[in-house]
Amino acid sequence: MTDLTRRTRDFVKDTVLPLDDEFDGDIEAAGGDVLRRRLQESARGAGLFAPHAPADCGGHGLGMVERAPVFEEAGYSLFGPLAVGIAAPDEGNVHLLDHVATDAQRTRYLQPLARGEMRSAFAMTEPSPGAGSDPSALSTRATKVDGGWVVNGRKWFITGADGASFFITMARTSGEPGGAGAAGAGGATMFLMPTETDGLDVVRHVGTVDRSMVGGHCEVRFADAFVPDSEVLGGVDEGFRYAQVRLGPARMTHVMRWTGAARRAHEVAMRHVIAREAFGSRMSDLGMVQQMIADNEIDLAATRALLRVACEELDAGQRASESTSIAKTFAAEALHRVVDRATQMCGGLGVSTELPIARIAREIRPFRIYDGPSEVHRWSIAKRAVRRAGEGR
Repeated sequence: MTDLTRRTRDFVKDTVLPLDDEFDGDIEAAGGDVLRRRLQESARGAGLFAPHAPADCGGHGLGMVERAPVFEEAGYSLFGPLAVGIAAPDEGNVHLLDHVATDAQRTRYLQPLARGEMRSAFAMTEPSPGAGSDPSALSTRATKVDGGWVVNGRKWFITGADGASFFITMARTSGEPGGAGAAGAGGATMFLMPTETDGLDVVRHVGTVDRSMVGGHCEVRFADAFVPDSEVLGGVDEGFRYAQVRLGPARMTHVMRWTGAARRAHEVAMRHVIAREAFGSRMSDLGMVQQMIADNEIDLAATRALLRVACEELDAGQRASESTSIAKTFAAEALHRVVDRATQMCGGLGVSTELPIARIAREIRPFRIYDGPSEVHRWSIAKRAVRRAGEGR
Protein backbone atom coordinates (compact mmCIF):
# COMPACT_ATOMS: atom_id res chain seq x y z
CA MET A 1 0.00 0.00 0.00
CA THR A 2 1.45 3.36 -1.01
CA ASP A 3 1.65 6.23 1.42
CA LEU A 4 -1.04 8.16 -0.47
CA THR A 5 -3.35 5.15 -0.43
CA ARG A 6 -2.82 4.62 3.30
CA ARG A 7 -3.38 8.27 4.14
CA THR A 8 -6.52 8.38 1.99
CA ARG A 9 -7.84 5.30 3.80
CA ASP A 10 -7.22 6.86 7.21
CA PHE A 11 -8.69 10.24 6.21
CA VAL A 12 -11.86 8.66 4.83
CA LYS A 13 -12.41 6.45 7.87
CA ASP A 14 -11.64 9.14 10.45
CA THR A 15 -13.08 12.28 8.83
CA VAL A 16 -15.57 11.35 6.13
CA LEU A 17 -17.20 8.08 7.14
CA PRO A 18 -18.80 9.43 10.35
CA LEU A 19 -20.69 12.04 8.29
CA ASP A 20 -21.72 9.43 5.71
CA ASP A 21 -23.15 7.30 8.54
CA GLU A 22 -24.81 10.19 10.36
CA PHE A 23 -26.73 11.34 7.27
CA ASP A 24 -27.36 7.90 5.67
CA GLY A 25 -25.36 8.83 2.58
CA ASP A 26 -27.63 11.78 1.73
CA ILE A 27 -25.29 14.55 0.61
CA GLU A 28 -27.88 17.32 0.61
CA ALA A 29 -29.04 16.45 4.13
CA ALA A 30 -25.39 16.53 5.19
CA GLY A 31 -24.86 20.04 3.84
CA GLY A 32 -24.40 19.76 0.08
CA ASP A 33 -21.84 22.19 -1.31
CA VAL A 34 -21.10 23.63 2.13
CA LEU A 35 -19.97 20.19 3.29
CA ARG A 36 -18.10 19.62 0.02
CA ARG A 37 -16.01 22.72 0.52
CA ARG A 38 -15.29 21.86 4.14
CA LEU A 39 -14.25 18.28 3.40
CA GLN A 40 -12.17 19.30 0.41
CA GLU A 41 -10.34 21.90 2.47
CA SER A 42 -9.51 19.18 5.00
CA ALA A 43 -8.32 16.84 2.23
CA ARG A 44 -6.23 19.62 0.71
CA GLY A 45 -4.63 20.33 4.07
CA ALA A 46 -3.78 16.65 4.41
CA GLY A 47 -2.15 16.59 0.96
CA LEU A 48 -4.75 14.17 -0.43
CA PHE A 49 -6.76 16.34 -2.80
CA ALA A 50 -7.03 15.68 -6.56
CA PRO A 51 -4.83 12.57 -6.90
CA HIS A 52 -5.78 12.33 -10.59
CA ALA A 53 -5.32 15.95 -11.61
CA PRO A 54 -2.21 17.13 -13.49
CA ALA A 55 0.62 18.52 -11.41
CA ASP A 56 0.36 21.97 -13.01
CA CYS A 57 -3.17 22.16 -11.59
CA GLY A 58 -2.13 21.18 -8.09
CA GLY A 59 -2.88 17.46 -8.37
CA HIS A 60 -0.78 14.34 -7.86
CA GLY A 61 -0.86 13.38 -11.56
CA LEU A 62 -1.50 9.67 -10.95
CA GLY A 63 -1.91 7.36 -13.94
CA MET A 64 -4.84 4.99 -14.22
CA VAL A 65 -3.15 2.00 -12.56
CA GLU A 66 -1.84 4.22 -9.77
CA ARG A 67 -5.29 5.70 -9.18
CA ALA A 68 -7.06 2.40 -8.58
CA PRO A 69 -6.13 1.73 -4.93
CA VAL A 70 -6.43 5.40 -3.97
CA PHE A 71 -9.86 5.73 -5.56
CA GLU A 72 -10.99 2.47 -3.95
CA GLU A 73 -10.06 3.78 -0.51
CA ALA A 74 -11.89 7.04 -1.22
CA GLY A 75 -14.95 5.09 -2.39
CA TYR A 76 -15.12 3.22 0.93
CA SER A 77 -17.37 6.11 1.99
CA LEU A 78 -20.12 7.41 -0.30
CA PHE A 79 -18.86 10.93 0.49
CA GLY A 80 -15.19 10.01 0.11
CA PRO A 81 -14.79 10.71 -3.63
CA LEU A 82 -16.35 14.14 -3.19
CA ALA A 83 -14.05 14.89 -0.27
CA VAL A 84 -10.83 14.20 -2.18
CA GLY A 85 -12.04 15.74 -5.46
CA ILE A 86 -12.54 12.59 -7.52
CA ALA A 87 -16.33 12.41 -7.70
CA ALA A 88 -18.22 12.22 -10.98
CA PRO A 89 -18.65 14.19 -13.15
CA ASP A 90 -15.81 16.52 -12.14
CA GLU A 91 -13.17 13.78 -12.17
CA GLY A 92 -13.99 12.79 -15.76
CA ASN A 93 -14.19 16.41 -16.85
CA VAL A 94 -10.74 17.11 -15.40
CA HIS A 95 -9.39 14.20 -17.45
CA LEU A 96 -11.11 15.44 -20.63
CA LEU A 97 -10.02 19.05 -20.23
CA ASP A 98 -6.45 18.01 -19.50
CA HIS A 99 -6.32 16.20 -22.84
CA VAL A 100 -8.34 18.55 -25.05
CA ALA A 101 -8.56 22.10 -23.65
CA THR A 102 -6.63 25.03 -25.08
CA ASP A 103 -4.29 26.98 -22.82
CA ALA A 104 -6.96 29.63 -22.26
CA GLN A 105 -9.56 26.97 -21.47
CA ARG A 106 -7.18 25.28 -19.03
CA THR A 107 -6.80 28.57 -17.18
CA ARG A 108 -10.51 29.39 -17.12
CA TYR A 109 -11.98 25.94 -16.51
CA LEU A 110 -9.49 23.16 -15.77
CA GLN A 111 -7.33 24.78 -13.12
CA PRO A 112 -10.16 26.03 -10.85
CA LEU A 113 -12.05 22.75 -11.35
CA ALA A 114 -9.03 20.68 -10.39
CA ARG A 115 -8.49 22.85 -7.32
CA GLY A 116 -12.09 22.36 -6.19
CA GLU A 117 -12.97 26.03 -6.62
CA MET A 118 -15.93 25.13 -8.84
CA ARG A 119 -18.05 22.17 -9.92
CA SER A 120 -18.98 21.10 -13.44
CA ALA A 121 -21.46 18.98 -15.38
CA PHE A 122 -21.30 16.91 -18.58
CA ALA A 123 -24.47 17.43 -20.60
CA MET A 124 -25.00 14.65 -23.12
CA THR A 125 -27.98 12.45 -22.18
CA GLU A 126 -31.34 13.47 -23.64
CA PRO A 127 -34.98 12.39 -23.28
CA SER A 128 -36.35 10.08 -25.98
CA PRO A 129 -35.97 10.25 -28.93
CA GLY A 130 -32.65 11.94 -28.18
CA ALA A 131 -29.28 10.54 -27.20
CA GLY A 132 -29.16 7.94 -24.47
CA SER A 133 -27.49 4.59 -24.97
CA ASP A 134 -27.31 5.45 -28.67
CA PRO A 135 -25.27 8.67 -28.96
CA SER A 136 -25.98 8.97 -32.68
CA ALA A 137 -29.54 10.00 -31.71
CA LEU A 138 -28.15 13.30 -30.38
CA SER A 139 -30.79 15.94 -31.06
CA THR A 140 -29.59 19.05 -29.20
CA ARG A 141 -28.34 21.27 -32.01
CA ALA A 142 -25.78 24.05 -32.28
CA THR A 143 -26.17 26.44 -35.21
CA LYS A 144 -23.26 28.55 -36.47
CA VAL A 145 -23.69 32.32 -36.19
CA ASP A 146 -21.25 35.24 -36.33
CA GLY A 147 -18.64 34.76 -33.63
CA GLY A 148 -19.96 31.52 -32.26
CA TRP A 149 -22.84 29.07 -31.98
CA VAL A 150 -26.45 29.05 -30.76
CA VAL A 151 -27.50 25.94 -28.84
CA ASN A 152 -31.05 24.63 -28.59
CA GLY A 153 -32.19 21.40 -26.98
CA ARG A 154 -33.00 19.50 -23.83
CA LYS A 155 -30.88 17.26 -21.59
CA TRP A 156 -31.69 15.23 -18.52
CA PHE A 157 -30.05 13.03 -15.89
CA ILE A 158 -27.24 15.59 -15.91
CA THR A 159 -25.30 14.81 -12.74
CA GLY A 160 -24.23 17.74 -10.60
CA ALA A 161 -26.05 20.31 -12.72
CA ASP A 162 -27.58 22.17 -9.78
CA GLY A 163 -24.75 24.37 -8.54
CA ALA A 164 -22.30 23.60 -11.36
CA SER A 165 -20.21 26.53 -12.55
CA PHE A 166 -20.04 25.32 -16.14
CA PHE A 167 -21.28 22.62 -18.48
CA ILE A 168 -19.51 20.61 -21.14
CA THR A 169 -22.40 20.32 -23.56
CA MET A 170 -22.64 17.93 -26.50
CA ALA A 171 -24.62 19.32 -29.43
CA ARG A 172 -25.12 18.30 -33.04
CA THR A 173 -23.35 20.59 -35.50
CA SER A 174 -24.03 18.61 -38.68
CA GLY A 175 -26.07 15.66 -39.89
CA GLU A 176 -29.32 14.37 -38.46
CA PRO A 177 -30.12 12.24 -35.40
CA GLY A 178 -29.62 8.56 -36.15
CA GLY A 179 -27.38 9.24 -39.14
CA ALA A 180 -24.13 7.48 -39.88
CA GLY A 181 -20.59 8.54 -40.66
CA ALA A 182 -19.52 12.17 -40.83
CA ALA A 183 -23.09 13.36 -41.33
CA GLY A 184 -24.41 11.41 -38.33
CA ALA A 185 -22.48 10.28 -35.29
CA GLY A 186 -19.50 12.41 -36.27
CA GLY A 187 -21.51 15.61 -36.44
CA ALA A 188 -21.29 16.55 -32.77
CA THR A 189 -19.25 19.19 -30.96
CA MET A 190 -18.44 19.89 -27.31
CA PHE A 191 -19.07 23.36 -25.94
CA LEU A 192 -17.91 24.94 -22.68
CA MET A 193 -20.87 26.84 -21.25
CA PRO A 194 -20.77 28.81 -17.98
CA THR A 195 -23.96 28.39 -15.96
CA GLU A 196 -24.79 32.09 -16.30
CA THR A 197 -25.05 31.71 -20.10
CA ASP A 198 -28.32 33.29 -21.28
CA GLY A 199 -30.69 30.57 -22.45
CA LEU A 200 -29.16 27.81 -20.27
CA ASP A 201 -31.70 26.76 -17.66
CA VAL A 202 -31.45 24.04 -15.01
CA VAL A 203 -35.15 23.17 -14.95
CA ARG A 204 -35.55 20.59 -12.21
CA HIS A 205 -34.10 17.63 -10.36
CA VAL A 206 -35.04 14.24 -11.78
CA GLY A 207 -35.88 12.05 -8.80
CA THR A 208 -33.60 9.00 -8.54
CA VAL A 209 -32.91 6.33 -5.91
CA ASP A 210 -29.38 7.55 -5.16
CA ARG A 211 -28.71 10.50 -2.86
CA SER A 212 -24.93 10.82 -2.61
CA MET A 213 -24.25 12.96 -5.70
CA VAL A 214 -24.00 16.67 -4.95
CA GLY A 215 -26.09 18.73 -7.38
CA GLY A 216 -28.43 15.83 -8.16
CA HIS A 217 -29.41 14.61 -11.63
CA CYS A 218 -31.17 17.39 -13.47
CA GLU A 219 -33.11 18.37 -16.56
CA VAL A 220 -31.39 21.18 -18.45
CA ARG A 221 -32.79 23.22 -21.35
CA PHE A 222 -30.99 25.34 -23.90
CA ALA A 223 -32.98 28.05 -25.67
CA ASP A 224 -30.90 30.11 -28.13
CA ALA A 225 -27.92 29.85 -25.77
CA PHE A 226 -24.94 31.59 -27.37
CA VAL A 227 -21.44 30.08 -27.11
CA PRO A 228 -18.48 32.01 -28.55
CA ASP A 229 -16.05 30.21 -30.85
CA SER A 230 -13.40 30.39 -28.12
CA GLU A 231 -15.46 28.00 -26.00
CA VAL A 232 -15.58 25.15 -28.49
CA LEU A 233 -13.80 22.24 -26.79
CA GLY A 234 -11.67 20.41 -29.34
CA GLY A 235 -12.63 20.40 -33.00
CA VAL A 236 -16.00 21.07 -34.58
CA ASP A 237 -17.81 17.83 -35.51
CA GLU A 238 -15.33 15.80 -33.45
CA GLY A 239 -17.26 15.65 -30.20
CA PHE A 240 -17.82 11.92 -30.19
CA ARG A 241 -14.14 11.26 -30.74
CA TYR A 242 -13.31 13.44 -27.75
CA ALA A 243 -16.07 11.78 -25.72
CA GLN A 244 -14.07 8.54 -25.93
CA VAL A 245 -11.16 10.34 -24.27
CA ARG A 246 -13.44 10.81 -21.27
CA LEU A 247 -15.72 7.78 -21.24
CA GLY A 248 -13.24 4.89 -21.05
CA PRO A 249 -11.24 6.28 -18.11
CA ALA A 250 -14.42 7.53 -16.40
CA ARG A 251 -15.94 4.06 -16.53
CA MET A 252 -12.86 2.66 -14.85
CA THR A 253 -12.77 5.29 -12.12
CA HIS A 254 -16.41 4.45 -11.40
CA VAL A 255 -15.30 0.84 -10.97
CA MET A 256 -12.55 1.93 -8.58
CA ARG A 257 -14.87 3.97 -6.39
CA TRP A 258 -17.67 1.41 -6.28
CA THR A 259 -15.20 -1.35 -5.43
CA GLY A 260 -14.49 0.58 -2.24
CA ALA A 261 -18.18 0.88 -1.39
CA ALA A 262 -18.85 -2.81 -2.10
CA ARG A 263 -15.83 -3.77 -0.02
CA ARG A 264 -17.26 -1.84 2.91
CA ALA A 265 -20.58 -3.68 2.61
CA HIS A 266 -18.72 -7.00 2.53
CA GLU A 267 -16.58 -6.13 5.55
CA VAL A 268 -19.61 -5.00 7.57
CA ALA A 269 -21.38 -8.27 6.73
CA MET A 270 -18.30 -10.27 7.66
CA ARG A 271 -18.14 -8.68 11.09
CA HIS A 272 -21.83 -9.41 11.57
CA VAL A 273 -21.69 -13.12 10.70
CA ILE A 274 -18.54 -13.62 12.79
CA ALA A 275 -20.25 -12.14 15.86
CA ARG A 276 -23.74 -13.59 15.30
CA GLU A 277 -24.65 -17.07 16.49
CA ALA A 278 -27.43 -19.16 14.95
CA PHE A 279 -28.27 -22.86 14.96
CA GLY A 280 -25.62 -23.64 17.52
CA SER A 281 -22.63 -22.00 15.84
CA ARG A 282 -21.30 -18.76 14.47
CA MET A 283 -23.03 -17.79 11.26
CA SER A 284 -19.61 -17.55 9.61
CA ASP A 285 -19.19 -21.30 10.20
CA LEU A 286 -22.34 -22.19 8.24
CA GLY A 287 -21.71 -23.53 4.74
CA MET A 288 -24.23 -21.32 2.95
CA VAL A 289 -22.78 -18.20 4.59
CA GLN A 290 -19.25 -19.30 3.76
CA GLN A 291 -20.25 -19.67 0.12
CA MET A 292 -21.51 -16.06 0.06
CA ILE A 293 -18.29 -14.88 1.70
CA ALA A 294 -16.17 -16.77 -0.83
CA ASP A 295 -18.22 -15.53 -3.79
CA ASN A 296 -17.80 -11.96 -2.58
CA GLU A 297 -14.05 -12.41 -2.32
CA ILE A 298 -13.98 -13.84 -5.85
CA ASP A 299 -16.08 -11.02 -7.32
CA LEU A 300 -13.93 -8.35 -5.68
CA ALA A 301 -10.70 -9.99 -6.84
CA ALA A 302 -11.97 -10.49 -10.39
CA THR A 303 -13.17 -6.90 -10.56
CA ARG A 304 -9.74 -5.60 -9.58
CA ALA A 305 -8.02 -7.90 -12.08
CA LEU A 306 -10.18 -6.79 -15.04
CA LEU A 307 -9.83 -3.18 -13.92
CA ARG A 308 -6.04 -3.45 -13.95
CA VAL A 309 -5.99 -4.88 -17.50
CA ALA A 310 -8.06 -1.95 -18.78
CA CYS A 311 -6.05 0.63 -16.83
CA GLU A 312 -2.76 -0.72 -18.16
CA GLU A 313 -4.06 -0.33 -21.72
CA LEU A 314 -5.23 3.22 -21.01
CA ASP A 315 -1.88 4.13 -19.45
CA ALA A 316 -0.19 2.77 -22.58
CA GLY A 317 -2.19 5.24 -24.69
CA GLN A 318 -4.54 2.66 -26.15
CA ARG A 319 -8.24 3.36 -26.65
CA ALA A 320 -9.07 0.21 -24.61
CA SER A 321 -12.69 0.16 -25.80
CA GLU A 322 -13.13 -3.57 -25.33
CA SER A 323 -11.26 -3.95 -22.05
CA THR A 324 -13.11 -1.02 -20.47
CA SER A 325 -16.47 -2.40 -21.65
CA ILE A 326 -15.65 -5.82 -20.21
CA ALA A 327 -14.41 -4.41 -16.91
CA LYS A 328 -17.34 -2.01 -16.56
CA THR A 329 -19.98 -4.63 -17.32
CA PHE A 330 -18.47 -7.27 -15.05
CA ALA A 331 -17.83 -4.83 -12.20
CA ALA A 332 -21.28 -3.23 -12.27
CA GLU A 333 -22.89 -6.64 -11.88
CA ALA A 334 -20.26 -8.27 -9.64
CA LEU A 335 -20.21 -5.38 -7.16
CA HIS A 336 -24.00 -5.39 -7.09
CA ARG A 337 -23.82 -9.10 -6.22
CA VAL A 338 -21.32 -8.39 -3.44
CA VAL A 339 -23.63 -5.84 -1.83
CA ASP A 340 -26.68 -8.06 -2.32
CA ARG A 341 -24.98 -11.01 -0.61
CA ALA A 342 -23.87 -8.70 2.20
CA THR A 343 -27.49 -7.67 2.63
CA GLN A 344 -28.59 -11.29 2.81
CA MET A 345 -25.92 -12.20 5.35
CA CYS A 346 -27.16 -9.47 7.67
CA GLY A 347 -30.83 -10.38 7.45
CA GLY A 348 -33.16 -7.67 8.72
CA LEU A 349 -30.25 -5.44 9.65
CA GLY A 350 -29.13 -5.57 6.02
CA VAL A 351 -32.20 -3.66 4.88
CA SER A 352 -32.21 -1.24 7.79
CA THR A 353 -30.46 2.03 8.51
CA GLU A 354 -28.65 0.36 11.42
CA LEU A 355 -25.95 -0.72 8.97
CA PRO A 356 -24.57 1.06 5.85
CA ILE A 357 -25.34 -1.86 3.53
CA ALA A 358 -28.84 -0.78 2.48
CA ARG A 359 -27.69 2.66 1.40
CA ILE A 360 -24.71 1.22 -0.48
CA ALA A 361 -27.16 -1.06 -2.31
CA ARG A 362 -29.30 1.98 -3.09
CA GLU A 363 -26.36 3.93 -4.47
CA ILE A 364 -24.63 1.18 -6.44
CA ARG A 365 -27.67 -0.11 -8.36
CA PRO A 366 -27.63 2.68 -10.98
CA PHE A 367 -24.06 1.74 -11.99
CA ARG A 368 -25.50 -1.06 -14.13
CA ILE A 369 -27.18 1.67 -16.21
CA TYR A 370 -25.06 4.82 -16.36
CA ASP A 371 -21.92 5.00 -18.50
CA GLY A 372 -23.53 2.38 -20.73
CA PRO A 373 -26.08 -0.24 -19.62
CA SER A 374 -24.72 -3.76 -19.33
CA GLU A 375 -26.80 -4.81 -22.33
CA VAL A 376 -25.26 -2.17 -24.59
CA HIS A 377 -21.75 -3.12 -23.55
CA ARG A 378 -22.53 -6.80 -24.18
CA TRP A 379 -23.80 -5.92 -27.64
CA SER A 380 -20.57 -4.04 -28.36
CA ILE A 381 -18.38 -6.84 -26.98
CA ALA A 382 -20.25 -9.44 -29.03
CA LYS A 383 -19.93 -7.39 -32.24
CA ARG A 384 -16.17 -7.23 -31.81
CA ALA A 385 -15.96 -10.95 -31.11
CA VAL A 386 -18.02 -11.81 -34.18
CA ARG A 387 -15.91 -9.52 -36.33
CA ARG A 388 -12.70 -11.13 -35.11
CA ALA A 389 -14.11 -14.59 -35.77
CA GLY A 390 -15.14 -13.57 -39.28
CA GLU A 391 -11.66 -12.25 -39.95
CA GLY A 392 -10.11 -15.50 -38.76
CA ARG A 393 -8.33 -13.86 -35.82
